[in-house]
Amino acid sequence: MTDPRLTPLAAALPATVPFTGPEALERRLGRPFAARLGANESGWGPSPRAVEAMSRAARDAWMYGDPEVNDLRAAIAAHHGCDRAHVVVGEGIDGLLGLLVRLTVGPGTAVATSVGAYPTFNFHVAGFGGRLLTVPYRDDAANPEALMGLAQEAGARLVYIANPDNPMGGMHGPETIRRMVEAVPDGALLVLDEAYAELAPEGSLPEIDPADPRVIRFRTFSKAHGLAGLRVGYAVGPAPLVAAFDRVRNHFGLGRVAQAGALAAIGDRDWPREVAGRVAAAREEIGRAARAAGLRPLPSCTNFVAIDCGRDGAFARRVLEGLLARGVFVRMPGVAPLDRCIRVTAGPETAVAAFATALPEALEEAGPSD
Repeated sequence: MTDPRLTPLAAALPATVPFTGPEALERRLGRPFAARLGANESGWGPSPRAVEAMSRAARDAWMYGDPEVNDLRAAIAAHHGCDRAHVVVGEGIDGLLGLLVRLTVGPGTAVATSVGAYPTFNFHVAGFGGRLLTVPYRDDAANPEALMGLAQEAGARLVYIANPDNPMGGMHGPETIRRMVEAVPDGALLVLDEAYAELAPEGSLPEIDPADPRVIRFRTFSKAHGLAGLRVGYAVGPAPLVAAFDRVRNHFGLGRVAQAGALAAIGDRDWPREVAGRVAAAREEIGRAARAAGLRPLPSCTNFVAIDCGRDGAFARRVLEGLLARGVFVRMPGVAPLDRCIRVTAGPETAVAAFATALPEALEEAGPSD
C-alpha cells in the first residue's frame, strides 16, 4: 500500500534501496559476521591522529559543527592546491551525489552511466525524475568512448564514471580520463567518482584544473582514511557549481566530531600510505585464495577484489550465500555479465583467512550452475 500523500514521482519509485547493510543481514542470520568484507570499509580503522582528534571533539559534541566547514574545506583545498571556493564537503560521496543531481536533474533530464556501475547514483537520478541512459561495460570496465558517445547523442546533462571502478576494481589511465573531459558536450558535466583514489597506483590519476567547468571530482574519507562511519566526503569542481551546493545542502549535516576527525585525517599523509600497503598485501592474499579454489581474481586498484566465479550470476549468488552462511560478509555486482563475480574487501589477516577457509566450502555447496 502506498501513502496517498506521496507525490506522483515518489509513489512511482520502486520500494528498494541500493544496498542491504551487513547489520540487516546479521539480524536475519541471528549472529554477527566473523569477517566483514563486503562494504569496502577499511578494517584497519582511522589514523591514530584522527582518533585522538575525535576524542577531544567529543567533549564539545553538545555544539553544532561549523556550518561552513571552514577549517576542513581549507585543508582539503590546500591538499589539492586550489582555493576553497572549489571545495564542497558533505555527508559522504553518496550525499553529495544526491545534491548534485538535485541541482542539475529534473523530470526527463538525460543522464548517462554504465550498466552495473555504482547504484546509488542511479537511485538519486530516479528520485528526481531523471532519465537514466546506460551503456554496457566492456571487458569488465566502463567504456569511456561509448559513454561519451551516448552523452553526445542523447544530450545528457551528467555523465557518471567511477575511476578506480566499483564494482570491478580496475581503472582507466589519466589520458583516457582527459579524453573524456575533452569530449564532454556543451552544457554537460562529467561526474568523476574517485572514492578509491588514495589506493590507485602512483601517477595513475589525471591532473584536472579544479576550475574546469566540464568536470566535478568526488573523494571520500571512507576508504583509505578509515572513517566510513563518519560519512564525510567532498567534491572539487568549478566555483560557480560548488557555490550552488549551498542552496540545497544540509548546512548542519556534518557534526563537530566528524569535522575534527576528517581534518586530522587529511593532515596525516602517512596513514593512507600505510593503509594502501596493507590493502595491497590483503589483495594478494585474496587473489591467492581465489586461485587456490580454481577461480580468477580480477586486477584491482581499489580496496577490494572482484573474483570471477567462472559460471553465471546464479552460481555466484549461491557462492555468496554460502559465504554469508559461514559468517563471511561479501557482496557481488548486480547485473550480468558482471554478476558472475563476487566482490571481497581487503581486510585484516584474520578476516581474509576466514574468507579463504570458507570459500572452498561455499563453492562445493554451490554445486553446478543452473
